[in-house]
Order: sequence, then C-alpha cells, then structure tokens
Amino acid sequence: MLQFVSRDRETPEKRPAGARAHDFGEIYARFSAERAAEQASRCSQCGVPFCQDHCPLNNNIPDWLRLVAEGRLEEAYAVSSATNSMPEVCGRICPQDRLCEGSCVIEQSGHGTVTIGAVEQYITETAFANGWVKPVTPLAERTESVGIVGAGPAGLAAAEELRKLGFQVTVYDRYDRAGGLLLYGIPNFKLDKSIVERRVRLAEEAGVRFVLNFEVGRDATLAELRQQHDAVLIAIGVYKARELACPGAANEGVVAALDYLTASNRKGLGDEVPAFDDGRLNADGKRVVVIGGGDTAMDCVRTAIRQGARNVTCLYRRDRANMPGSQREVAHAEEEGVVFEWLAAPKAVLGSPERTTGLKAVRMRLGPADASGRQTPEEAPGSEFDLPADLVIKALGFEPEDAHALFGEPRLAITKRGTLRVDGDTLETNIEGVFAAGDIVRGASLVVWAIRDGRDAAAAIAAKITKTAETRNFRVMAAE
Repeated sequence: MLQFVSRDRETPEKRPAGARAHDFGEIYARFSAERAAEQASRCSQCGVPFCQDHCPLNNNIPDWLRLVAEGRLEEAYAVSSATNSMPEVCGRICPQDRLCEGSCVIEQSGHGTVTIGAVEQYITETAFANGWVKPVTPLAERTESVGIVGAGPAGLAAAEELRKLGFQVTVYDRYDRAGGLLLYGIPNFKLDKSIVERRVRLAEEAGVRFVLNFEVGRDATLAELRQQHDAVLIAIGVYKARELACPGAANEGVVAALDYLTASNRKGLGDEVPAFDDGRLNADGKRVVVIGGGDTAMDCVRTAIRQGARNVTCLYRRDRANMPGSQREVAHAEEEGVVFEWLAAPKAVLGSPERTTGLKAVRMRLGPADASGRQTPEEAPGSEFDLPADLVIKALGFEPEDAHALFGEPRLAITKRGTLRVDGDTLETNIEGVFAAGDIVRGASLVVWAIRDGRDAAAAIAAKITKTAETRNFRVMAAE
C-alpha cells in the first residue's frame, strides 16, 4: 500500500469520443488484474477514511482496496458486497467525484484520488466471472411476507435484505420489467441493461416474487396490499417532471427528459416505441437543446449525440462550478461534441403549437446566496438571444406524484414537498405497517442513497415484524 507517491492515478482505458459517440456501449474498458492491483495499492490506508465517511453506504473502501492490492479478490468481493447490494452498479454510475473519490485524502494532498469506482466495478465483475456471486439463501424461512411497491434500486435492495432474513417477498411494479430507473432512465453507455437484468435474476433465484404491470391504485389499493402482507414498503421513486414555465412550453417538440430517455432505452431493449419511430422522441437529424444541469441532463445530451442529432446544446442557468451534475459527465459530453451555454435560462419556446423552431434565452448572473447557500441566478438586462431547436428536452428535475390519488389512500401523511412523511428512525409512515424508502421520501437523489434507504427500511421492517411476532407469542404463552 501507500504507493501513491510512486504511482500516478490512472483510470481504465476510455474509448475515443469519435468512436463512442456513435453507439451506446459503455465508454470505459475494465481494469486488468495487474492495473487494478496497482491502482488499489495507491490507497494510503488512512486512520480516518474520509472516502468511507462520504459514501452513503459507508462501504469499507480501504479494506477492499487492500485486498485487491494483495490479490485476494474473493475476499474483496465479500467485503464490498457486505455493505452494498449493487456494487457493480455503484462502481459505474455513482458520482465518485462528489462522494468517495472527492473526499480521498491523497486527492486533498495533490496526488490524485484512488480510482475507487473503477476498482469497485472490477471486483464485482471478477466475482461474477468466477461464480462467486450467489443468490442469497436464508438460514431459515419465515412465514411472514412483505410487499414492496417499486422494483427500482431501493425496492431491489430491500428485497434482497429481507430474503436474507427468510421473509417471503413480493415486489410489485407498474412497468413490464423490474429495475425502475436503472433500466429505463439510465442510458446503456453508463449502465448496460444486462447488468440490471443480471441483478434481477439473482433476486428471482433468491425467491423474490415479481408482479409486473401492476399499479397500486388500479389493480389493488394500498389498504388491500396491507391486508395481504405483514408489512408493505413503498419505494416508487419520483417521476413527475418539473414543468418549463415559459411561453410555448406546450409546443410539439418540447418533451420531458424521462420520456425521452425511456423511449431510447426501450428501443435498445427491442421494444416497439411509436413515439420514437415517428420522430417525436428521437433526436436523429435534429437541433437539440436540453435545459438543466443535473445528471439527467447529461444523460439526455449524450443520448442525443448518439442518436445522430445535428447539434446538441445544454442550457444551464448557473455556471459550471455550481452545476449539480457530475463534472466527469460534463467532460465526457464536451468530448462528444455537446455545447454548453452556461449562465443562460429559457424565456420562451419559439415556433407554433404544432412545431418548435427554437428557444429564446437570456443571460444570467449570480447574485446573493439563497437559504441553501447557493448564489441566486438573476437575469442580465438586455441579454436575450435565440437558439435554433427542433427538439427541446426538459431536464429540470423530478417531483413526487400525488400519493393520495396514486395509492387510493387519503390517510397517507405527506410533506410540503409531496414526499411521504416517515419516522426518521424506522422509516414507517403514519399507517401502521406501511414503510417508505428512497426518493419518495428524500426527493430526487442518487441511486446509492436509494440503495442505502432500501437496506435501512428492510432492517426496520424485520425488527417490526419480529417484535410483533414475539409479542404475539408471549401473549399466547401467558394465556396458556
């Protein structure tokens, strides 16, 4: 270890921008065994590992880096998977530059961070290749059942943890495949769909039952699900797109980011997608403007490039330093030909209700900080300009759907933001036996946080059911 003084930081080989911009393949190759060991050996094994502290899952990163450096890969996988239900996913899509790698001690000392994400991916792919990844097998089966609403990262993580403990688990999802945002929202160049499908198969082999094309509120109410199960977990995420508040926002040619990404991913999965085939959700040959600065916006601009857009522009109201998305993703997008208009905001969509022809925008400047500490964007007078556009994609973030209408359950307590209100310690809602986790509780966030929340919810559900069973047994014994 401690090789950071003699070895430079290296990432896996990245495909040239000119080549990767024409397909949806992942852009990085995988580390070789030798290269992974070399990069892992750069870890300083610090006494207070800030990388671990800044990982939402508190992954034991220094431990599995040391094991990789020593060639003990099966042990490294055991340590990595002990705290993370999907290390192969996090190694690919986590914004490590904002989390573990951004907090690496040797990064702060100017030596360049350890490539934690790439090593994490290497560990798990090596484990799969060698057959070390097995479906979870409980020591004993339990009769109690848990219903999970939502087959995204929070729901899948909770399902695995509950099966470890022997609970009977059924996952309900409105879509025709399990995976949620991982499958339909994230492009293949960041997360190939085979990675998600492989994880779902493991869950099925572990005994998790999936009920797809099932919508709570349509096929059953939340109350009916609660009657069927000893506990219910709501892990549906947040999918309602924030609207563009300007004239022309309803024009043909203005689309929501998730609709656009879902259409692209469905085509990649071999589905028939009429809105893609007729051009409405296809950027081929078009001038594209994406509004927003988060990771979803980066997914959109990079997808448009691969679909053959004539040109792609990203419009963001703050500067580069203040954008919420990963800086690595911005760099990838720039390499692939995306143009960024920083400090710019939309004023109107140009054209007619039947056709979008452009976007009127205005230059912004950063004013005083708001309550969150970020500088507030302000319009610069007299700075309006036009951008030609045939397709405008709204990547302004996501909000919760109306939970009362969605579930047919007016008793559910919600916050001012529309998220579900839960007990901070147990993640239980105000309805006894109904829990919630992931974005539907915290708001739109990262996949790694959804995994953390799903695992925490599983532990809370298990504790609740076990306590209830023990109390019931005690009463029976006392009565006898």
